[in-house]
Amino acid sequence: MLRSSVKKLLSKHVCRLESTISSQAPKFNPELLNNTIPTHEQKFNPELLNNLNQVDSTKNIHTAHNGEKKMNSDEQLHFEQLAPTWWDSKGSQRILHLMNLQRLDFINDVIQSHKVSLPSTVSGADLYVPKFNIDVFPNEIQKNINNELNTAIYEELGSTGGMSVLDIGCGGGLLSESMARLPFVKSVEGIDMTPGVIEVADRHKTLDPMLQGKLSYELCSLSEKAAQSQYKKYDIVTMFEMLEHVDSPREILSEAWDRVEDNGGILFVSTINRDLISWFTTIFMAEQVLKVVPKGTHHLSKYINCKEIESWFEESFPFEHKILNTKGTMYVPSQGWFTHSCKDIGNYCMAIQKTVVK
Repeated sequence: MLRSSVKKLLSKHVCRLESTISSQAPKFNPELLNNTIPTHEQKFNPELLNNLNQVDSTKNIHTAHNGEKKMNSDEQLHFEQLAPTWWDSKGSQRILHLMNLQRLDFINDVIQSHKVSLPSTVSGADLYVPKFNIDVFPNEIQKNINNELNTAIYEELGSTGGMSVLDIGCGGGLLSESMARLPFVKSVEGIDMTPGVIEVADRHKTLDPMLQGKLSYELCSLSEKAAQSQYKKYDIVTMFEMLEHVDSPREILSEAWDRVEDNGGILFVSTINRDLISWFTTIFMAEQVLKVVPKGTHHLSKYINCKEIESWFEESFPFEHKILNTKGTMYVPSQGWFTHSCKDIGNYCMAIQKTVVK
């Protein structure tokens, strides 16, 4: 009956086309992922859009036991100070809580589009999958379609025993907890190098009994995690709002890619394009004018253009990756976060799948 109702309505409605925004992408700088990034804040300089100066940044680098450079100590101190307010959804971390909703939508959309192959019937039910935006339907029909689709998708995703997740730079655990609550996820491991945020994350997860045995945190770097379990790989690896806070993005990307499962695992990345609009929105407006983001959170010199990450994958793993989706993201104070099709301006999310080399 639902199927016939949907088909009847299909004949009365036309798919609404998504408008796209066209803009010229910032000039690609192939040296960014190799350069040592300046560790001190700089005033905005238009030349940064084209070139990053090589600066000795050995002074303020946190060093692991093996002597390898890991995290800028100023960045670590900044997040240590933010730790007590991490789960305050109405305070200084409000924008991060709203961003977490957009992250989950992006992850769910990618997984459902590329990890699920639904048969014509699931669990004996006649399931119709609409091929366009169901928002044109009445609310009740939308609800019924979404319920059937979600049930079928979760059954399909969970049929192989569930997915394993590694959340790199997990902070206080916003994304880690959200991922652990998904029915098709069997385990989540969050890692971070800031002691205060790991303590907050560990303490907060005890408030939800369903997370016991499913979610764990560890105070360590990505390379230290890899050394502990050299051959362990994950179905999903996430690095959200993390690359713009490290001094060796190339190294971190390479280590994260090594943790991705060979047969179709997905790496999720989000960071910020290095352009004038990003400086204006994320630093000048967000930190200095509106003060919705703690001052000192962002540094323009550490932003990475979307095309620079795409080119790095093309050069480093030309036959072992597939970019599944890339979306620009934008925060509107009265509306929250939303995605758009212009990936080369401001914030963006990217999903890269590891393909099988034949």
